[in-house]
Amino acid sequence: MRSVALAAAAAYAALGGIVASGAASSLDQWAAKHAMPLAAGTPGPPPTLLESVVPLLHADFHPAGLAVAEIVTLPGQVLVSLLLVLVAAWQLYARGRLDAAAAWPAALLAGSAVEILCKHFLTRPPVQRDGLHAVAFDNSWPSGHALRCALVACALAATWPRLRGPLGLWLAAAVVLLELAGAHTPTDVLGGLLLATVAAAGAVELGRSGLLRRGAALRRPGARAAG
Repeated sequence: MRSVALAAAAAYAALGGIVASGAASSLDQWAAKHAMPLAAGTPGPPPTLLESVVPLLHADFHPAGLAVAEIVTLPGQVLVSLLLVLVAAWQLYARGRLDAAAAWPAALLAGSAVEILCKHFLTRPPVQRDGLHAVAFDNSWPSGHALRCALVACALAATWPRLRGPLGLWLAAAVVLLELAGAHTPTDVLGGLLLATVAAAGAVELGRSGLLRRGAALRRPGARAAG
């Protein structure tokens, strides 16, 4: 998993440089013109902090395809994703898997922190949609929704392995709909998935480490007496 994390981190950093330099602008511009059929009306401003935190606040449910996209990608919303990951963590904790229980919330928080920093410092060249400057795409790399959807899928799959198939299908649908609905450009989505790969690989490593489990064992009265 360490090699996977390192490779994904290197790809993520390289993609960030490509996006910032404008080398990927032709791809994003093509997608804005031809691959966002569900986008409603002219491009709007970036979501406010309140809209980012409150699920479906001011969400647009017309046309019907956009409503489907809003619902399918809802688990990637900030609070909903946190709740789902915490449910998985609680179940892992109940099974005695302390390291895994701590790893997935930590992965979500760490990944979200990197996402916020990148969006603050990285501005891509303007992307046009419907003949207008799509301001919402200026600082939209990486996609937080893609990041959180992927981490939710990984956390739930780690907790309930039998759900891996359905979770994989849902994640694929969510990623495609983020693009079709005009929420993100292809490089945004790819950046979110690469960042999620780094965070998920780290979570798996921590979950396998046994550090918390060994620490808990050492703190037991019997263990201290034996020492």
